Amino acid sequence: MKKRLLLVDDEPFNLELMTDLLEDAGYDTQQALNGEDAWQILQREGEQFSAILLDKMMPGISGVDLLKRIKATERLAFLPVIMQTAVGAAASVQESLAGGAFYYLTKPFSRDMLLAVVAAATEHWDRHQYFVELANQQLDALQHLEQASFSFRQLHEARCVTALLARTSSSPEKTATGLFELIVNAIEHGNLELDYQEKTQLQREDRWQETLQQRLADPVLGAREVRVSMQRHGGDLHFTISDQGNGFDWARYLVDDPTQLISSHGRGILIARKLSFDQLHYQGNGNQVLAIVHG
Repeated sequence: MKKRLLLVDDEPFNLELMTDLLEDAGYDTQQALNGEDAWQILQREGEQFSAILLDKMMPGISGVDLLKRIKATERLAFLPVIMQTAVGAAASVQESLAGGAFYYLTKPFSRDMLLAVVAAATEHWDRHQYFVELANQQLDALQHLEQASFSFRQLHEARCVTALLARTSSSPEKTATGLFELIVNAIEHGNLELDYQEKTQLQREDRWQETLQQRLADPVLGAREVRVSMQRHGGDLHFTISDQGNGFDWARYLVDDPTQLISSHGRGILIARKLSFDQLHYQGNGNQVLAIVHG
C-alpha cells in the first residue's frame, strides 16, 4: 500500500512541486494551504498519514503552532514532521527541534534530499506502527518482569528483543521506538564500525544495505554481539545497551544540536532522548548506554 503524506504550505507553487516529486516517487499526497485546513484534516484522519511536510512560516496557525498541536495529541505525537522554511538560521532550526520536529528542510532543497528525508521519516513511522501492533498483543505479564538480559548480532533479532522488552513498560510502543534506535546504533555504528559519514555516502550510492550485509558476514565484525539488559528499580525501568565496538564521541549527541534535524539520518539518539526515555546516560567510551523510564 502506498504511503500517504500531508503537505502543508501557503504557496500553491510549492505544493504542486512537492506533489509532483513525491507522487512520481510512489507516494500518495494530500494538500493543505494553511494550518487551519491541515489541523482539520489531521483531526479527521491523522493516523492515515506516514509523515507531514510542514511549512514553518504561514499566516494564521503557523507551522510551529501546528507542530505543537500535533505533538500534544497522543495519537499523533510520533507522526514524523518535516519542517521546511527559507530561514536556515540555527535559532530557527532550534525552535523546531524544541517543538518536536524530526527533520528540517531549508528551501530551496534538492529532489534527492527531499526523497531521502521523506523515506527516512516514513520508515520511522512504519517501525513505530510495527511496535504499536506488537504492543497490543496479550503479553501483559511482562510488565511484572524484574530483570532480563539478551545477546544478539543482527537487526531482525533486535526487533524481536525490542518488542519483548518494551512490554515491560506501561507505554510499550513509546519505549520500543527509542530502544530500537539505540540498539541499531550499537549494531551498525558500534559493532560493525560504520560511521555517520560512511553511512551518508553509502546511502547516496544506494549501497547501504549491501555494505551492512557484508559487515555482518565478516568473521570478526559479524561475530560481535550487542547485549541488552533490563532491570526494574522500584517503578523505574533501566535498560542497558552495550556493544563491542570502539565507542564514539557521545557527548555532542546529548545536547540540542540543530544540525541533527538537517541530515537525512543520524537522529536515533535524539529520538530516544526526546521521545522515549526520561534519562539517557552514555558511559565510558560510548559503547554502553543506560536508558531510564520513570514509573
